Amino acid sequence: MTAITALALYLIFGALGFGWRSWRQYQTTGSTGFRGISGRPGSLEWFAGVGFVVAILVGLAAPVLQLAGAVSPVRFLSAAPVQAAGGLLALAGIAATLYAQNQMGESWRIGVDAGETTRLVRTGVFGLVRNPIFAAMLLFAAGVTLLVPNVLALLAFALLLTTIELQVRVVEEPYLSRVHGADYRDYRVTTGRFVPGLGRASGA
Repeated sequence: MTAITALALYLIFGALGFGWRSWRQYQTTGSTGFRGISGRPGSLEWFAGVGFVVAILVGLAAPVLQLAGAVSPVRFLSAAPVQAAGGLLALAGIAATLYAQNQMGESWRIGVDAGETTRLVRTGVFGLVRNPIFAAMLLFAAGVTLLVPNVLALLAFALLLTTIELQVRVVEEPYLSRVHGADYRDYRVTTGRFVPGLGRASGA
């Protein structure tokens, strides 16, 4: 049952966080918001984009293969309270993702277009952390992993965490620093990366 719940939540997250949000972006701006994968093949930027997609697909495969009996949950993570907490975390992650996407408004993008300049959003939840959408996605992924804590799900979460860190550090932060200059550098000093107060840049 938990595998079915995890699969359903994954599909809901994809439909709302990617499908519906992209459709809404297109209705508002004429663009879906998808900017593709940055960097040349084999570069850190490229790995961040490709790895992110792979992490999503592996995470989706985890409940499917558990339902098929191909993988089994790790025993010490299979307690009912742990899985219940996972369901709540996943739901909170979906809600937080949609909320942060909405606050980003027309500046919402997936990927980076080096020739494009969007408004730097620093208000609302973006005043607490610089990357609330990614933080919410990690919350969702952690919840799904607790629902189906098999080896594949744990691997998917580790890969997602790694590639999000890479995407933020080697793709988005250099781009935003170049485009927004002192405003973004000040934002990095005053605001945490994923958690309030953590990951702030040095003011020097």
